[in-house]
Amino acid sequence: MRTVVTFLILSFGLFMTPVVQADKTVLAGGCFWCMEKDFESLEGVSDVVSGFTGGVAANPTYNGDHTGHYEAVEITYDPAVISYQGILDHFWINIDPFDAKGQFCDKGPSYLSAVFVASDEERALAEKTRQRVVERFPGQKVVTPVLDAATFYPIQGNEIGHQDFYKKNPVRYKTYRWGCGRDSRLAEIWGER
Repeated sequence: MRTVVTFLILSFGLFMTPVVQADKTVLAGGCFWCMEKDFESLEGVSDVVSGFTGGVAANPTYNGDHTGHYEAVEITYDPAVISYQGILDHFWINIDPFDAKGQFCDKGPSYLSAVFVASDEERALAEKTRQRVVERFPGQKVVTPVLDAATFYPIQGNEIGHQDFYKKNPVRYKTYRWGCGRDSRLAEIWGER
């Protein structure tokens, strides 16, 4: 009997899917189309979801009420492949941390940049990376805040077209990104990345 049980346990183990550890974080960097593209290119990132966070309106929508909400992305990543520190380092070089009116050609409160933290450990790392940006650019004011995490509302319903927009509409996306001046401004701030 012991042999049969051992065989079944070992056999079952062969067919089990390995459990992969995943962490999530929420970042706002202006247009969520661009943030999606920038983070989905990172090794260790398994999913990037566009949505809203940080505001008071319940169930915010792109064309409806998203009062006080930031356009943001929820990033799922494998910390064995890329650390939270790595995610933050990638975030900073993909935003304009000095723009208090929005990001690139998109202006208004929903296009502001921010790091949303869910723990004291995340806050310490986020503040540390923010301070490095402050020290690198002593003549400029870094306006990107580190904020407490809030409910993240993914894009859904008839607005789901915003999710993976760069894949679904590559020509429109590239035209928008170029016309918005995102890459030229990033190169101006950060140089060759």
